[in-house]
Amino acid sequence: MLQHRKVAAILSILLLGLGQFYNRQFIKGMLFLFLEISGIYYFVNNLHNAMWGLITLGETPSRMEKVNGIAKLVQGDHSIFLMIKGLITILILVVFILVYVLNIRDAYLIGKQRELGIRPNHFRKSLKYILDKKFAQLFLIVPTAGIIFLTIMPIIFGMMLAFTNYASPDHIPPAKLVDWVGFNTFKELITLKTWSHTFYGVLTWTIIWAVLSTITTFFGGFLVAMIVQQKEIRFKGFWRTILIIPYAIPQLISLLVMRNLFNGQFGPINQYLSYFGIDRIPWLSDPVWAKVTVIVVNMWVGIPVSMLLIMGILTSIPRDLYEAAEVDGASIMQKFKIITMPMVLFASAPILITQFTGNINNFNAIFLLTSGNPVKGDYQYAGATDLLVTWLYRLTLTQERFNIASVLGIIIFVIIGTLAILTFRRTRSFKEEDMIQ
Repeated sequence: MLQHRKVAAILSILLLGLGQFYNRQFIKGMLFLFLEISGIYYFVNNLHNAMWGLITLGETPSRMEKVNGIAKLVQGDHSIFLMIKGLITILILVVFILVYVLNIRDAYLIGKQRELGIRPNHFRKSLKYILDKKFAQLFLIVPTAGIIFLTIMPIIFGMMLAFTNYASPDHIPPAKLVDWVGFNTFKELITLKTWSHTFYGVLTWTIIWAVLSTITTFFGGFLVAMIVQQKEIRFKGFWRTILIIPYAIPQLISLLVMRNLFNGQFGPINQYLSYFGIDRIPWLSDPVWAKVTVIVVNMWVGIPVSMLLIMGILTSIPRDLYEAAEVDGASIMQKFKIITMPMVLFASAPILITQFTGNINNFNAIFLLTSGNPVKGDYQYAGATDLLVTWLYRLTLTQERFNIASVLGIIIFVIIGTLAILTFRRTRSFKEEDMIQ
């Protein structure tokens, strides 16, 4: 018996669409053949130059030359453009290889159907089958392509910069080319004293900030929610409305207002304190006070969010549990410890982890309130309240130290991913979900 599946697969390996022609699916075969011709044309014209540019990052920088006494710019290689072009070409090559594999698989499966006596679908019937049965997969092709080239590609490009010396003033194209330096930038950040002191200092403050800001906003919201939910509290709707106003106001406005309120020279807070004989407090100009201020202001902005979340959880806890505990003679604290706290933590653990990771990257709270200041003399392009993400911003947009900024981006990603995964896997919600599955 002729093994159509093997013949169709081998023909598809030799040439896209040939297996479909063998299976008498001519229009589908023509489409695959067109894709191969287009791919070959593109790679013949671009692959060699793209790979050369990605490997060398250029050999000739742009320069000014005098022609007949007139200065003229002679265009050379641009390392970053060459890197982007090479990356795009590699991604297109990966997509082409994927289509090639799918072409072989399709020919193999149709050949297998022929061996079973099933007549292959003609193009119109195949199209109808795709629209009826595979519409979701077909619909996802465009978003997937967008994710590959608008999300994955920029992430890979940003990571690649960490392995170059792309930084001002010596390696900024097109006048000066960029080179691959391997892990040298990582080594400088961790071991070179001028950078390592800043890195470890900013990293320590980032972790402290993330922990304190998460704990204060979560338990502050927990406390407010518990108070509002008490039976003795009247006009609960009114109190919920009042307490949610800080969240309803755009964070940009709240933080800029707070920045003026805490201004050490003419801020209203210091003016009020002076009426009681208290000296002006350097809320934003002293390193310690600035850190305290950003945590307190973050509580003002973040507590309403936690309050709303925990109120929803508290209303979903069955009253039967509390009534049974009261029958057993449990006190208020025992009911809180045995029922309320475990139920709230169980339901909110994933969101709590999200808040923690979000606080590590809480750019707005720091940048709009202090801009990372006050300046710290022994830090390299960073202030006393800078987080890793705001330091990265400074290095990128004001100092053009793109390689160091890229390394910081990778480190932030590793820290957040590792902490989120390890913490979430230890929560009851994850363990009980895993047991159910």
